[in-house]
Amino acid sequence: MTCRMITAKHLSVGCRRLLSTSSYTVRSHTCGELNASNKKEKVSVMGWLSHKRMDRFFVLRDAYGSVQATIPENSELRRLLKDLPYESIVRVDGVVVDRGENRNIVMKTGDIEIGVEKLTVLNKAVSNLPLLPDVNANERTRLKYRYIDLRSDKLQKSLRIRSEFVHNLRKFLVEKSGFVDVETPTLFRHTPGGATEFVVPAPSPNHGMAYSLPQSPQQFKQLLMVGAIDRYFQIARCYRDEGSKGDRQPEFTQVDVEMSFTTQEGVMQLIEDMILAAWPESLNHIKPKSPFPRISYSEAMTKYGIDKPDMRIPWEIEDVKSGIFDFLKKKDCENWRARVIVFRGTGKNAISNSMKNEWKRLIQMNENGRNFAICHPSQKSWFKSVDNQKIMDEFGLTEDDVLIVCWGESDGVYWTLGQLRNYVAEVCGLRSKSGVTAHWVVDFPLFSFEEGQLVSTHHPFTAPVEKDKEMLFESDNQKLLQITGQHYDLVMNGVEMGGGSIRIENSEIQRHVLKVLGEPTEEMEHLLNALSHGAPPHGGFALGLDRFVAMLTSDGNPLTPVRDVIAFPKTKNGKDLMSDAPTTLSQKQLQRYGITLRSDADS
Repeated sequence: MTCRMITAKHLSVGCRRLLSTSSYTVRSHTCGELNASNKKEKVSVMGWLSHKRMDRFFVLRDAYGSVQATIPENSELRRLLKDLPYESIVRVDGVVVDRGENRNIVMKTGDIEIGVEKLTVLNKAVSNLPLLPDVNANERTRLKYRYIDLRSDKLQKSLRIRSEFVHNLRKFLVEKSGFVDVETPTLFRHTPGGATEFVVPAPSPNHGMAYSLPQSPQQFKQLLMVGAIDRYFQIARCYRDEGSKGDRQPEFTQVDVEMSFTTQEGVMQLIEDMILAAWPESLNHIKPKSPFPRISYSEAMTKYGIDKPDMRIPWEIEDVKSGIFDFLKKKDCENWRARVIVFRGTGKNAISNSMKNEWKRLIQMNENGRNFAICHPSQKSWFKSVDNQKIMDEFGLTEDDVLIVCWGESDGVYWTLGQLRNYVAEVCGLRSKSGVTAHWVVDFPLFSFEEGQLVSTHHPFTAPVEKDKEMLFESDNQKLLQITGQHYDLVMNGVEMGGGSIRIENSEIQRHVLKVLGEPTEEMEHLLNALSHGAPPHGGFALGLDRFVAMLTSDGNPLTPVRDVIAFPKTKNGKDLMSDAPTTLSQKQLQRYGITLRSDADS
């Protein structure tokens, strides 16, 4: 009876060995698995030369850990080791021995070492390496030689946590929830609205035309619902021509989910269950508790000044009821108000003058920025027109508290205080606290104004709540702005990890919404046509995988760059430093696609 014929429950010890991380290889063990139980065993390990001393002792490292090996005193192998550059690939054959008093309590394999009988250089590295794993190097060097940086403990851990999370996701969705994994095309057509898309020129016989790389599989997953694939998911590659940011790359990955005959609550419950089921076991100490709280968009904005509040921060925006700051009001300012946040327990030395100046600069860069003042009881005078003590009594301030007051037009006041809430929390270490808080933000407005233009708050496929459906046909923009959409965002530690909505399944309503937004319906006829052929009610969600894993691998830190969990990321200007992509094209390639390319210098 062979191993493949036996169930996992009945595997013998010998068969388990075949299914270890050394299965199908010529090594007997990995560098990280040897311990005192292996004493006197003959072993064969392979890996990278990471340390050496006295031309006799050296450490071998692979993806699973490190182990020390020792060359006998008078062995000719010492000369070989002496001239061997770091990061060379080496095979060691020998016997596991106890290190006795020389054991290294820091190393996982520190109780033992390998007595070298045979040392084989499998591939010699160059002697002038540009960097070493786990040794500080600038970001440019790390990206250019990413294949070396990938050997570091940090990236090894991050990519394996990512793999474990995705594997657990698939198990939950397929085995426990009956979802179907469907791949959708990445050569598609332009989708109106949303981010700018990358275009791919088409070859002959389609000269003069181009594909677009999809921002997400949004249309495809809705089409799958029409096609009766009622529970779809995909680990989807997505593309947006927005340039790279700390939390976004030009190409990124999302966990894409869609479901028929569901509700907003149904989708949110599914995503909660999915995330908690897929959570890596080694990170249970930062796992959030279910159910995730729900807060409305309006509550988020008035209490926290932002639609993705970090709930680890205890401070909220407070109303000013007594008119104590009315002296700040300008006569010509409509919709004026003053609001405050009291940062209790921050201490007078937490916020320096240089920080205040930098925050003022950042706030003033945004059109929503409003005037604000940072007040501490140790200051003699905050405002000429009012006594400090009066304000201290109003808000119950102590010597350990700091108050920020902001005044001006309403929306900008909340925005400004929301930014300052995050800035102060970062200074006080609240945003780097270990652990994860998760909550849903719901009841978003269906439409918003941007630069005087009516736009979708989420995207144009989002359905309104049932009671507001009739308002879709109002001609007054102010009425349209009062419609609530069935849109929901998942926020963790102050970062939007993903969002979703219940979709418009009615073809005529979808056509009307596109027209209201001024979007050309010609680009969407395939979807509108499909919706008219019997589309079920449906809704879904997309989880930003890169952003989510970045948070996981840093114990909940929401500011971790996503490039730290992507094997081969790009720079902020979209360059791949390792391969020097993008590159110019040959004349032959250009002719095939019927195009010419202009450089910045040409234009």
